[in-house]
Amino acid sequence: MTTAAAHDGPPSPTDTAGVIAPPPLIYLGTLGIGLGLDAVIGTGSLPPALRLTAGPASIIAGVGLLGSFVEAFRRARTPIDPSSPTQTVVTDGPYRLTRNPAYLGMALTYAGIAIVANAPWALLPLPVVIAVIDRGVIAREERYLERKFGTPYVDYKRRIRRWI
Repeated sequence: MTTAAAHDGPPSPTDTAGVIAPPPLIYLGTLGIGLGLDAVIGTGSLPPALRLTAGPASIIAGVGLLGSFVEAFRRARTPIDPSSPTQTVVTDGPYRLTRNPAYLGMALTYAGIAIVANAPWALLPLPVVIAVIDRGVIAREERYLERKFGTPYVDYKRRIRRWI
């Protein structure tokens, strides 16, 4: 596992990224809005082949990515909750391919649920939620990690893409 060590000393009460809201709630809330939108409008339908293949595949990929993210953080002994101080920069496991496997996994799971539920209108807000995550969560986490870990994080950021 390749990680950068945190600076020594006790954690500061402001030692967090200051994200706008818990990312799972952002995804779940938006999915709920999308499913509600689909229930109200409800005129669209997705092809059965898409619902039976792409939907489940997206859910499986998303949940798998989320599981690998959780495992990487567990191995690194750093909190998953973005409102807790980060102990280290995780660069192994899924972090070798993307700086944000959890948010990518949540987006894939969201899309898969909407597809399996035959709720095309639920897909409409997905780009908005991705933009909110990108600006209100990821950008804040990146500024925090740069402040806390400096050059090791900046070097990692240069090597690995934000999403994929």
